[in-house]
Amino acid sequence: MARAKIYHKGNRMKSIKNFWMIMDYQTVIVTLLALGSTYFCRVFGFQANMPTALISVAIIFPIVFSINAAYRRREEALKYFASLKAHSVSLYFTHKHWAPKDKEAHGARAKILFESLFKAAGTYFAADEADKDQEFQNFYKAVADISASHEQLRADGLPGNEVSRANQYLRAIMIEFERMKNILEYRTPVLLRAYSQIFLNSFPILFGPYFAHVIDKSYAVVGYGIAIVYSLVLVSLDNIQEHLENPFDQGCEDDVDLDVFDPYGKMMSSDL
Repeated sequence: MARAKIYHKGNRMKSIKNFWMIMDYQTVIVTLLALGSTYFCRVFGFQANMPTALISVAIIFPIVFSINAAYRRREEALKYFASLKAHSVSLYFTHKHWAPKDKEAHGARAKILFESLFKAAGTYFAADEADKDQEFQNFYKAVADISASHEQLRADGLPGNEVSRANQYLRAIMIEFERMKNILEYRTPVLLRAYSQIFLNSFPILFGPYFAHVIDKSYAVVGYGIAIVYSLVLVSLDNIQEHLENPFDQGCEDDVDLDVFDPYGKMMSSDL
C-alpha cells in the first residue's frame, strides 16, 4: 500500500513537471497581452459578446489535427526504429551462430559493428542541422563496415545464399533508417502550422472585448481569470504541438529514446 502511494505521488510530481515544460516565455507574453487588451477594452468601453464557438471552429479543430498528425509520426518512428533494432540483432546472431568457424570472433566483431551503427543512428537524428551531413556519412560508414563483415563470413565458409539473406537484413536496416529520416525532414503541413500558431497566440488578445464584457456583466476577477485561462490553454496547445513536431530532438519525454545500445550490448556480451 505504501509503495502504491509512493508510485502515485511520483506520477503526480512527474505530471506537474511535464506540465511546466509546456509553459514558457511565450505563454507569459500572450497572457500579459491578453490582460492588457482586456484592461484597454474595459477602460475605453470596447465590449462585445463575441461567439466563443469561433475558437472551436477556427482553432481547436486545426490544432487537434496537427497534434494527432505529429503523434502518428512519432508512432511511425517508433515502429521503424524497432524494426531497425530487430534486424540489427538478427544480423548479430548471424555472425555469432551461422559462421562455420570462429563463431566467437565473428560475434565479438559484430558487437563492435552494431554499437557503431546504433550510436551513428542516434547521433544523426539528434544532431544539429550543421552536423547532419557528417553524421549521415558516419551512419552509412557503419553500414558499409557491416557489409564488409558479411564478406568475412563468406570467406570463412558461410554459404552464398546465407550471406545473401544477411544482406537482405542489412537492406531492411537501411530502409527503416531512411523512413525515420523522412519523418525527421518532412513535418506536418507548413501552412496549417503557420495558421495554428498565428491564431492560437492572437485569439486571447483579440478576445479582449469579450473579456471586458464578462467583467461588465459580473466581476473583474472573472473576466481577467477567463483571459488567463484562455491564454494558458491556447498557447499550451501550440507548445504541445511544437514539442511533438520533432520526435527525435530529445526535448521532452514523448521523444524517441535514441540512446538504446546498453541493453543490447549486455545481451551481445552474454552467452546467448
